[in-house]
Amino acid sequence: MKICYFIQTHKSPDQIYRLVRTIKRSSPDSQILINHNFNRCDLDLTPLQNLSDIHLLQNQEYLIRGDFSCQVQPYLNAINWLFENNSDFDWLINLTGQDYPTQPLSETEKFLANTDSDGFITYWDIFADQIPWDRDKGFKRYYCIYWRIPGKYSYVFLKGFQQLPLVKKMTWLKFYLTYGPLIGIPCRSTPFNKEFICYGGRAWYTLSQKCVEYIKNFVDSHPEFVAYYQGTVVPEESFVQTILVNSKSFNLVNDDRRYIDYKGAVAGSPRTLTIQDYATITNGNFHFARKFDLKPDTEILDKLDTLIFN
Repeated sequence: MKICYFIQTHKSPDQIYRLVRTIKRSSPDSQILINHNFNRCDLDLTPLQNLSDIHLLQNQEYLIRGDFSCQVQPYLNAINWLFENNSDFDWLINLTGQDYPTQPLSETEKFLANTDSDGFITYWDIFADQIPWDRDKGFKRYYCIYWRIPGKYSYVFLKGFQQLPLVKKMTWLKFYLTYGPLIGIPCRSTPFNKEFICYGGRAWYTLSQKCVEYIKNFVDSHPEFVAYYQGTVVPEESFVQTILVNSKSFNLVNDDRRYIDYKGAVAGSPRTLTIQDYATITNGNFHFARKFDLKPDTEILDKLDTLIFN
């Protein structure tokens, strides 16, 4: 069985090198695809040249957080690369440069080899009760179309603009400053209905080859669906879920097998994990965890290495 690890990165080359070396040491036959945002920092793969089956995908777009170009399009590019290059992968796991395994990859791969499931992906109907989001969050993200305001002072302008008394009365106007500055309006027409539900979830998936192939075929045959999501905000937390869950063709486990702590999250970014989290993230319920930061403290990663390699 062969696993492809797709890693999206934007900073800390040394931490990227460490993650890649850990994956290849723990899973020598794995394939690794890297999509790096060179607008944030440079990345030279020379330090990894002694490792096989590692590929740096060429990304020509300027990646903007919360935009289709940031995570969804690179993910689709990776899928296209896999099929264009006749990769013999069985599973595709997407990661970031700040992820790390929480158990030996041999255990994760044995788990995937023996499962009857087709994918591990967190999802929920964005209008259902008792979900992690409130009702307005899903509507604001995926039932509205947005425009990015250009200019050096656009953030300050839009922040002040939305506080104007007259603008406050325009409840149909939607603003996104965290991922913006963006201004939007509800769409007159969406792809969603009772038979094709809008799903939300987390942007991390472990998917079988047949799920990945289905995504490719769906995207190729539904350009209007892609165009619609290109106008939404944070599409990576809905795009794949909406395609796969609505297909009703797969045995999907509603669990992405990742540990991520969003308590006290700042601007949508999860808490950085430390040695105090070791017992929790290695309890056997998770395959990977995020996020880690190599610079202030390597203790947690060193201890994970001991677990992974022993």
